[in-house]
Amino acid sequence: MSTTTVAFIGLGIMGRPMSANLVAAGFDVVGYNRSPAPIEALVAAGGRGAGSIAEAVKGADVVAVMVPDSPDVEAVLAGPDGVFDNAAEGTLVIDFSTILPDVSRRLAAQGAERGLRVLDAPVSGGEAGAVEGVLSIMVGGDAEAFAAAQPVFDAVGATIVHVGPAGAGQTVKAANQLIVAGNIQLLAEAIVFLEAHGVDTEAGVTVLGGGLAGSTVLQRKAGNMLNRDFTPGFRIALHHKDMKIVTDAARAAGVVIPLGAHVAQLVAALNAQGHGGLDHSALFTTVEQLSGRSGS
Repeated sequence: MSTTTVAFIGLGIMGRPMSANLVAAGFDVVGYNRSPAPIEALVAAGGRGAGSIAEAVKGADVVAVMVPDSPDVEAVLAGPDGVFDNAAEGTLVIDFSTILPDVSRRLAAQGAERGLRVLDAPVSGGEAGAVEGVLSIMVGGDAEAFAAAQPVFDAVGATIVHVGPAGAGQTVKAANQLIVAGNIQLLAEAIVFLEAHGVDTEAGVTVLGGGLAGSTVLQRKAGNMLNRDFTPGFRIALHHKDMKIVTDAARAAGVVIPLGAHVAQLVAALNAQGHGGLDHSALFTTVEQLSGRSGS
């Protein structure tokens, strides 16, 4: 894969390990980020750095994007001197970000007008999944473009599925975030419940994980709650953004999500209280507060 050059735009919590995994897989990776430290880390891992989007994209066979929100993706792809202005015809553009499905559809159409193949490929698995290269990737777009992108996906993910046309990946990711938020909230309630009854909570979580209640959320987030360590792997602010995508898309489709809407409000409350920089497992703190057990 050393002859395939990947421009990676956005080297944050997720983009940094993903780009490093591409380097490890043999790709020639050129990274760009607004702050320089992640670029330096990529260079130390064997990649190359760029001083602008244009510099990163020129000469790239594949452009990968991992930035926080819809306006960021629009600016990176369709903004002045962005990806669309600098990518060569036929370039494969993979947006790993989580954004509104209609924005993905619009950007895919704009890219196609310029002869670019654009895929929306949001991921799930958090920072740990990115580091381990085992992300779940839900991909929307043209089937031939998906096939062409397979080697890139294989370097960063383990469960990789083409789920439909442009925007379909974002729709499935919205459903994923709905399920994850609900699981985190229920896990938080269960742990507060166990602690209130004086159970050996760590043992209780272990046995729950071996039964039908077991999940990746329980496996990866219970420790945060038990240790009250909410160092961000996936920030509350980002999940707040994602829950708005879910609720807006559900309303547009005429679908009711009563439990999801309730959890979205709890996420919004935590974000409004200034805790957007914490890991989404910090929903636990809200359950503690509502139960009168803060600091227990």
